Amino acid sequence: MATSQHISKAARILFEGGVIAYPTEGVFGLGCIPDDAIAVTRILNIKERDPDMGLVLIVSDHAQLGDWINLPEDACLESSAERPVTWIVPATAEAPYWIRGRHENIAVRQTTHPVARALCEATDSALVSTSANISGRPPARNIYLLRRQFGTLVDYIVPGVLGRAGGASEIRDLLTGKVVRPA
Repeated sequence: MATSQHISKAARILFEGGVIAYPTEGVFGLGCIPDDAIAVTRILNIKERDPDMGLVLIVSDHAQLGDWINLPEDACLESSAERPVTWIVPATAEAPYWIRGRHENIAVRQTTHPVARALCEATDSALVSTSANISGRPPARNIYLLRRQFGTLVDYIVPGVLGRAGGASEIRDLLTGKVVRPA
């Protein structure tokens, strides 16, 4: 399990423009500080992901999204550890293309995973949280596969176990409630 030293090391690497792998509610994720375009581009290259698709951001508190989203006053981004939900939220003009892709929205999850939450709190930032996989392939769900596929491609793998979700999060539109991707 990740200790405070692991979290501190990961935060330092993130602040230096690095890319990390870490456990989330249902799959291992690849992450960086979202306003670092070079680090984001590196993740897109590692995953062989089309930048037009956009990326998911995780937060421990929606205030970490700064002025990138238009969150309605009564909106709630929370979800459970067993059924995490990533919300599609209207983006502002300040939200960079490298995060939202061709979309007018940003995908955001208020994470319930203790390691992911600690990383957001240690950096006081949202983090890119895209599944640790090459686009089109299944995401890494165990540490051995994660190390084999990404050990030389990322700057640090944060120790820890996956949450109880059993896979990637459901994605829902915040304004309509429509399920975009089932869990």
